[in-house]
Amino acid sequence: MSRHASVSVDLKALKHNLSIVRSVAKQQKILAVVKADAYGHGMIEAATTLAQAGADALGVAFVSEGVMLREAGIELPILVMEGARHELEVAWASKAGLMLTVHNEYQIRDLPESLFLRPELWLKLDTGMGRLGFRPEVAEQVAERLGARCTAMMTHFACADMPDHPLNLVQIERFEAARQRVNLPCSAANSAATFAFPHARYDWVRPGIVLYGSSPFRDESAADLGLQPVMTLRAPIVAINHHRKGESIGYGADYHCPRNMPVGVIAAGYADGYPRHASPGTPVLVGGVEVPLIGRVSMDMITVDLSEVPDASVGDLATLWGEGLPIDYVAAHSSTIAYELMCNAGAHAVIEYI
Repeated sequence: MSRHASVSVDLKALKHNLSIVRSVAKQQKILAVVKADAYGHGMIEAATTLAQAGADALGVAFVSEGVMLREAGIELPILVMEGARHELEVAWASKAGLMLTVHNEYQIRDLPESLFLRPELWLKLDTGMGRLGFRPEVAEQVAERLGARCTAMMTHFACADMPDHPLNLVQIERFEAARQRVNLPCSAANSAATFAFPHARYDWVRPGIVLYGSSPFRDESAADLGLQPVMTLRAPIVAINHHRKGESIGYGADYHCPRNMPVGVIAAGYADGYPRHASPGTPVLVGGVEVPLIGRVSMDMITVDLSEVPDASVGDLATLWGEGLPIDYVAAHSSTIAYELMCNAGAHAVIEYI
């Protein structure tokens, strides 16, 4: 049974955003990240579009995601960025022609000696993120152990979305020191670093969130970067009620009408991926006008002040984010990030591809 809220994905905008990355990283190859179901946009559809638009490779989190892309006919190189979890996954990845990240000693132990099961490997270094990767000082020894099947070296920034953070320079210096000892193509730049650190683009950039139309920076909008929204979440107005001054709206009776006012009820809530902790005042687009969220977000409904849209009617579609309403604005009002909103909405809705 479908819900009232619906997600549309603009594949033309996805191609456009890839072209923006290409215009920034003119000399680099682009590994387009499509993990987590392409951030909720649909992994196979997004991967197909990005391949057609000229991406050089794709990035996924798990071997199973890469195998799904292969089964869908995707032929681009695919990097499994968390690598294999055990020996069977190494064999599975090898047969599917996937590249594997190696970030831990146990993954080296699981690599088979068979010439027929030798996947291409990317060596990952932890230069300051504190999650996955070998320490930079052992990069040369590990690369030698991996041998000729090790074809690239990578790291990941912890604070690239804050370009002035001192850890960025520290990470670059640590990675540079390893590069001096290991002669391999290199990759460090995620979305934010691709735009902020030209000197850290190296041979491969790995854009993710910018492909889907969201800015990785707090003080620069997606429009400032030339990006277009790819996902739009919409839902219909199912009731318009006229409340008197002082009457409360929603669970907890937290909101009280400051005046006599029309209140619209929109058929979307946290069951549709809309953030439960969206604060009062979070913008919703009705009839091309931004109106404020009032009251708490419910499982299946939100309420908005329609005072500025007197012609609104039951059945009108409201835009919760996307075309005309940047998802970053909604995320900022909800103490979260666009990644979470995209993934949640994409997981709950039937997606229409434009």
